[in-house]
Amino acid sequence: MTGPDDTAVPDAPTRDAQHPRWWIYRSGGAPLRDTVLSDVLPPPPPWRTFDGGPALPPPPEDDTETVRRLGAHRRAAREDSEAARKEAEMVNSALLLRRPLLVTGRPGTGKSSLAYRISRALRLGRVLRWHVTSSTTLTGGLYAYDAIGRVQDTAARTAAAGDGPPQDGRAAPLEVGDYIQLGPLGTALLPHAEPRVLLIDELDKSDLDLANDLLSVFEEGSYAIPELLRSSRRNPSATVLTDDPDRTAVITGGTVTCRAFPIVVITSNSEREFPPAFLRRCLLLEMPEPDENDLADMVAAHLGDDTVAEWGGEIIARFLDRSRERGGLSIDQLLNSLYLASSGRLDDLDGSVTEFCERVWHRLNGAGPGARPR
Repeated sequence: MTGPDDTAVPDAPTRDAQHPRWWIYRSGGAPLRDTVLSDVLPPPPPWRTFDGGPALPPPPEDDTETVRRLGAHRRAAREDSEAARKEAEMVNSALLLRRPLLVTGRPGTGKSSLAYRISRALRLGRVLRWHVTSSTTLTGGLYAYDAIGRVQDTAARTAAAGDGPPQDGRAAPLEVGDYIQLGPLGTALLPHAEPRVLLIDELDKSDLDLANDLLSVFEEGSYAIPELLRSSRRNPSATVLTDDPDRTAVITGGTVTCRAFPIVVITSNSEREFPPAFLRRCLLLEMPEPDENDLADMVAAHLGDDTVAEWGGEIIARFLDRSRERGGLSIDQLLNSLYLASSGRLDDLDGSVTEFCERVWHRLNGAGPGARPR
């Protein structure tokens, strides 16, 4: 394999003939071993090359959140299903093309978990999560500026200085960078040596303009912070907080430019359509409905094989039946019911455990378990 300049680049490691040579992310999310992503990731297309720098230190780990999302019981990844193969094809395409991946599907099918599987498989550290609401703006995802706090602190310093000369600097202007914190999107676009994984969750809940506002940032791989631009002649560099706990970054000239374009996973419950210009710049993956084997694997990852062996068969089968009848149920509902069933606290239950579990599986449209869809 060669890069754009005809120089040789490393091939992604292969295990067997089932995996195409160009795959880096494996079907089922099996992890890279004895290597890092930058060693096997080919150079980007010429039109997706970015030159931010210098490179920042590796991001922090977040094992607690990964376990919460994916489960504490590591299992061999299922790689034989059509859904796993399609997932791997689209994730690897997004990796090679440096393009966002738009993941659609019914609520509760595990779309957001894909970002955590990618991060764990490619050993990319903490996932940056940007949860979108109807009031979310592009600026909020990039950074926040506490102008009021700066004014109050400046006034307090001035008052403390009193009428005497400000020889000790107590009345000197405060650094603007001390009042800026980068958001998840802004942090993802810092010049990291390895791409950060950014989860933009439920973009379809946003204002209609947000998808269009993202276009320029995705295309340019950079953004400006006006508050730092205005002071850049006096202070060319500023240290700001990032979205990572207890981490800072130095921004020069008031502009941030990425070095490795982030792996952007955008989820949508298909509640509305996106502009064609936005869709052209994304790759699309439709998350399928999980089957009985998929659900058993998810339950085992969170609750262990013993829970699947003792309770999984009948309850998972009944869950799938009720999900079809009720227009789709959430995987969280199945995990909740099996956690209660395996806890030993339902031994004196009046009625069967399976019947109790069904009462936990309420409709996702807000109606009760026995209600009919409108």
